[in-house]
Amino acid sequence: MEYKKLGKSDLNISCIGFGCMSLKGTNEENEKIIHQALEYGINYFDTADLYDKGMNETLVGKALQGKRAEVVIATKVGNQWRKDGSGWDWNPNKDYILREVEESLKRLQTDYIDLYQLHGGTIDDPIDETIEAFEMLQKQGKIRHYGISSIRPNVIRDYVQRSNIVSVMMQYSLLDRRPEEACLPLLQDSNIGVLARGSVASGLLVNKQPIQYLNYNEEQVKKAATAIKTISGPLRSSAQTAIQFVLRHPAITSAVVGIRTLEQLKEASEVMSAPGLTATETEQLQKSIEKNFYKEHR
Repeated sequence: MEYKKLGKSDLNISCIGFGCMSLKGTNEENEKIIHQALEYGINYFDTADLYDKGMNETLVGKALQGKRAEVVIATKVGNQWRKDGSGWDWNPNKDYILREVEESLKRLQTDYIDLYQLHGGTIDDPIDETIEAFEMLQKQGKIRHYGISSIRPNVIRDYVQRSNIVSVMMQYSLLDRRPEEACLPLLQDSNIGVLARGSVASGLLVNKQPIQYLNYNEEQVKKAATAIKTISGPLRSSAQTAIQFVLRHPAITSAVVGIRTLEQLKEASEVMSAPGLTATETEQLQKSIEKNFYKEHR
């Protein structure tokens, strides 16, 4: 496994991150997968208070007991479950963040969170108030660093200019190259780490039946998946090629991969040891489908 420093932080994280949202097995099965991930050298585990109404944080915290010094735990805040459980509402307010961090700490069974992320965001949010909450938590030692999870260029620019974020989590893949236009160059120049999610485009680049995705029709999605499969050949799996395409961009610190099974874990853990994409292969992938751009929130 290879590791990179996350932006301006002191966190050295594995280039393959563990997206814990996908864990759906029994507690015993989930713990086995997490412990095996540690054996493979994965040290970055990403969850959120939203997932399974907090139960995902609970299982991650339990599985990582006794391993705290070895791991980087990241979680998120901002989506408030309604009391009747019917859904959630966006809440980036200071008081809510300060209250909810205490619940996350309890569920994770830790006295600090390595990376606390705002789970979304709009340009109309009380951004200074949100930043103040994160800064307070950092001074109190309850979080080591903070970042945001967002695909909106206007929101990302505001946080780059007004806060001390060390990371941005965003969707990025061969089927979603929108971040390349402005977000990735800005974050790279600002020494803010990028945590890429969705590198296999919900499985469409790997093994799922092609369907419309973002602005791409079914035929275009099929063309991209075929290019991935052709270039992979016997050298690497399609998933490994898709993840390598993401990691080849210098702005990306880690590809956070949703992992549900031991087989998926093994495949992801071997991405860094599989033959790397050549410049020619990368160019072929880029030419396989027309590049897309953000149309909103610019």
